[in-house]
Formats: sequence, structure tokens, C-alpha cells
Amino acid sequence: MPLEIERKFLVKNKDYRIGARAKAIRQGFLNLDKNRLVRVRLSGDKAYITVKGPDKGIQRLEFEYSIPPEEAVIMLDELCQKPLIEKTRYYVSFEGFTWEIDEFVGDNEGLIVAEIELEYEGQDFPQPGWLGLEVSGENRYYNASLVNYPYKSWKNSEKYQYIPE
Repeated sequence: MPLEIERKFLVKNKDYRIGARAKAIRQGFLNLDKNRLVRVRLSGDKAYITVKGPDKGIQRLEFEYSIPPEEAVIMLDELCQKPLIEKTRYYVSFEGFTWEIDEFVGDNEGLIVAEIELEYEGQDFPQPGWLGLEVSGENRYYNASLVNYPYKSWKNSEKYQYIPE
């Protein structure tokens, strides 16, 4: 069964960029229902449509399929709820694990979230020095939530956990 088990963290600084590989991502949502969301993502010359089920702790069902990039562009421009989510994703290998760190731009500029996908809930993993506070399960940090309540709209008291460089 396709299951996503993911933990999210804020970061302390931008040291994760050292030796990281980066990719621009543009994504939008066709459906933002909390029990099933449908996302379209374009990254370089690759595009995907993803269906995710409801959260059950740090896991949920996830189905992802390749689609033609030119169709993804049309869906993003014409069908997806605005604002779109735009970010640079950094891929960082650390002690046998791959971290994905998203630096958001546009309406979510200033927000940086690190994610790690695990094989099972409760799996131990080494934590890099740049890793900050865990925000797994805090809905406001989900990309789908950032569409309706972008980071630029957050009150300063909601941003207290991220320490920009």
C-alpha cells in the first residue's frame, strides 16, 4: 500500500545548502478536502499528479502519477486554487537518509521547512545540526494549508519558531 510517513521540522540556519542539490518546484491543488487532496506538481521537465488521504498521525495514503508537463502547466494556470505554491527544494543526504528542505517564495517567502520520509512510524534517524523545532502534525506548515493561509499573512506570534539567518 502506498503510504507516506513523514516528519517536518523548521531549520536553524541555511547550512543544509552545503553540498545540496536544488530544484525549483511549482505546485497547486485541484482539491483541498482534508480527507483527500489532489496536487499537481511541476519540477523541471517532470510533472506529477498526487492524491493524498487524511492524516493519521505522521502517515497517510499517497498515490503519485507522472503526467505530461504541458498538461501540468495548464492545470496549474487554469484549474488549481491560487496562490500556487512555489519553492526551491534542496535535497540533502545525511547519514543514510535524504532530507528535503523547501525554501518557499511568493506568498510564502521566508518559510523554510525540512522533511524526512521514513519507512515506519517511530523509526530513528540522525538529526543534522541545522535541524530546528519539529512541526509534524501542525497543519499550518502543510503546503495545502499555505494556499488558504500563506506565510505572508501569519502574525509575528505565529512565526516565532523560525530563526532566519
